[in-house]
Amino acid sequence: MKKILIIGSGGAGKSTLARELGTILGLEVIHLDAWYWNPGWVETPKAEWQSIVQDLTLRESWIMDGNYSGTLDVRLSVADTVIFLDFPRILCLSRIIKRRFMYAGQSRPDIASDCPERLNWEFLKYIWSYPINRRPEIIKKLSQLTPNQQVFILTKPTEVKEFLQNIYHHSHLPN
Repeated sequence: MKKILIIGSGGAGKSTLARELGTILGLEVIHLDAWYWNPGWVETPKAEWQSIVQDLTLRESWIMDGNYSGTLDVRLSVADTVIFLDFPRILCLSRIIKRRFMYAGQSRPDIASDCPERLNWEFLKYIWSYPINRRPEIIKKLSQLTPNQQVFILTKPTEVKEFLQNIYHHSHLPN
C-alpha cells in the first residue's frame, strides 16, 4: 500500500481515516479539500485543478482523501488501494452537523486556512442524495479496477476501527 485513495460521502470520516492511516504507515497525507479550496472558499479553476491532481498522483506514495468526481478516474488509475467509506447518510449528516459546531468560525485542519466551517442546504442535499446520485457510479468504477488494486468497502465505523487495527498489526510485524 503506497498510493491509497479514500472516498465516501461528506461526513463519512475520510480525513480522519487518512490522518490515522498516515500515522500508522508513515505516508504523506493529501487532503484534497486543502488543495481545492482557496481562502474564503474560492474554488480552484477546473484546468488548474486537473493539473494539481495529476501532479499529486505522481508522487511516490500518498494517502489521498476526497471525492471530486471530475478527477476520480485519474486517482483511481494510479491508486493501489481504494477505501470507500460507504456509510449511512444519517450518520454522515449527524457528523457534518457535529463538525459544524466543533469548528464554528474556524477552518478544519484538513482544509485551506481562512475557510471557516460552514453548513448550507446545498451540502446537506449532496450528502442526503449521495447514496442515490454518487454511490452507484463509484461501485461501478470500483468493480472495474484491476486485480492488483485492493478495494475495501467499509460500511460502519466499527469496520474502520478493525481495518486500522489490522493495518497497525501488519505494519508492526517483524520482518
